[in-house]
Amino acid sequence: MTTLIRVSDLKKTYQTGSVRFEALRGISLDVQSGDFSAIMGQSGSGKSTLMHIVGGLDKPTSGSVRVGEHTLETMSETQLAIFRRSQVGFVFQFFNLVENLSVQANVELPALLAGGWNRREIRKRSAELLERLGIASQAGKHPWELSGGQQQRVAIARAFINQPMLLLADEPTGNLDSASGDEVLKILKEFNQQGQTILMVTHSAQAAAWAKTVLFIQDGLLVDRMDGGDEKSIAQRLVDLR
Repeated sequence: MTTLIRVSDLKKTYQTGSVRFEALRGISLDVQSGDFSAIMGQSGSGKSTLMHIVGGLDKPTSGSVRVGEHTLETMSETQLAIFRRSQVGFVFQFFNLVENLSVQANVELPALLAGGWNRREIRKRSAELLERLGIASQAGKHPWELSGGQQQRVAIARAFINQPMLLLADEPTGNLDSASGDEVLKILKEFNQQGQTILMVTHSAQAAAWAKTVLFIQDGLLVDRMDGGDEKSIAQRLVDLR
């Protein structure tokens, strides 16, 4: 496998007035193409900051982030916006769907914004994704008419519409019951088994166990990594880090 994400001595400092907070204090890590990596840590550990920088949503104070052929810290805001639209799919805890658009329109929106697809291609691709995720019958409904699990499936379909090289999932099961959460994780696992690279932030050992690799962040530093699959071992490692 090739390295898809390379993070080198990444630092991020936020400052509000005289208050200075070091969210990341020199993280270095590689994520291989085709991996499913979970990032874990306590609240405030820097895991979401790391994901946002890898996804081009934020810029580092120093250090380097390379995703595929893209060196993110050297890119302009316009270049980063194009990168996010064309290369990265995002799945968030609270779905972030547009309430006044139908399910199908929500899924198709990133493709329309990115360009490069004609309307027929977009409609075909969205229909295939909704069918694959088991929600084709909900295509004409609005997000508020769906359950939480169904809304997250819509968000996953939307994330994949542009066929991204990287999927970033930020607490994708955090707003779901355990059964719906497992359904979402099963879907992500199936996409990963077909070659999709996934980086997921989670506080749940149960969710992290679905990943191939688990990365532990503490106080802005990468302090450990282990194989996924064993929920009890992951949970114990989290306890050890407190």
